[in-house]
Amino acid sequence: MRTLFPNLDREDGLDTVLEVPIPEEMLSSTKQKSWRKWMKSYPDRSFASHFGDKSTEIQLLLTVLGAPLIPLPVNHDNDPLFNSNFKGQPIEASMAKYIVQQYIAAAGGDHALSAIESMYAMGKVKMATTEVISGDGKVMKMKSGRHSSHGEMGGFVLWQKRPDLWSLELVVSACKISAGCDGKVAWRQTPWNHSQATRGPSRPLRRCLQGLDPRSTANLFANSICIGEKTINDEDCFVLKLVADSSVLKARSSINMEMVKHTIFGYFSQRTGLLVQLEDTHLLRISSPGKDDVFWETTMETQIQDYRTIDGVNIAHGGRTVVSLFRYGENGEGHTRTRMEEVWTIEEVDFNIAGLSLDCFLPPADVKKDEELCGEVVSFKVQPNNPSKVKAAKKVSKVTAIDEDVLEPVYEDDEW
Repeated sequence: MRTLFPNLDREDGLDTVLEVPIPEEMLSSTKQKSWRKWMKSYPDRSFASHFGDKSTEIQLLLTVLGAPLIPLPVNHDNDPLFNSNFKGQPIEASMAKYIVQQYIAAAGGDHALSAIESMYAMGKVKMATTEVISGDGKVMKMKSGRHSSHGEMGGFVLWQKRPDLWSLELVVSACKISAGCDGKVAWRQTPWNHSQATRGPSRPLRRCLQGLDPRSTANLFANSICIGEKTINDEDCFVLKLVADSSVLKARSSINMEMVKHTIFGYFSQRTGLLVQLEDTHLLRISSPGKDDVFWETTMETQIQDYRTIDGVNIAHGGRTVVSLFRYGENGEGHTRTRMEEVWTIEEVDFNIAGLSLDCFLPPADVKKDEELCGEVVSFKVQPNNPSKVKAAKKVSKVTAIDEDVLEPVYEDDEW
């Protein structure tokens, strides 16, 4: 989907071929029978003109749920995976390594996972902002899309190549975002801002570790500890915990923004050995001269389901992600909690893609890494008379999405 809109002005031109799957709900909502007609219904490509007041809500969803990264770089030096001796190690670390070994076996085995050099996945998503709780305890239900039960529909295509190359393109309600990593720097490109690189070391895409890339998942939890057991959806699980160290947190911080902590949990089934839930939480502190510090706590919890065997490897083909954004630190009226959800399904998966070269993962030419932007925030204001409408504001207000990797300022008078 490098070129979205060729030949739209020519009746005799070829139809656009998209890699990203477009759900039937998106096409049926426009009462169009083809992608060509659907795209022609949007002659002006201005983001705000398409969505009006809904544009900022879509931006909120895509900023938080579109392409989040895992807090730690993945160590790919474990070849072959885990031949280490458990003797002399703390019991929590030894148990974690044993659980990860069982996960490798359940996912297909060391030989099958080591044979994967590249991967392609195509899927569909449904996103919605479901709830906003203000400081006074008032609950405001959000309505996403024309039909609140549907939310915002979309699709994505993901490419990955060892050791740490990946590329993602995601389309939700005709709004496209792109993200990727060339092995040195991770970046993201959105309709409302120029391309930007993330701070700190390059890190894997969280979506890859939601059951799509067992090898990276095993490497991620190689240095974790086992903190106990927990039942998830009637499934007894071992809980592995991994904490980002101070050097990684410092690399992701800036003058006005401090990444206080970032912790990730993996819940591995005692029955099947597979990863059934991935959870991570990070705490961010925003400092402003003459004002109290504002804290943002983001918790992302993904239930991973529908494992199917593809070429001897168990791949998850569905799941549900719930995100909670909690803002506090000022007076009680400034506290807010926002809840978002994403349901995702995988339509196609393939391994060892022929012709997938390094050129496929090059960042856009306009990728910028401006440290002066690292302390900015993305702000959204819920109008009291109409909670379903979310508008941008210049000040940090009732509802704010903090994207700690690429903090993108949104202003009321921006031209999107």
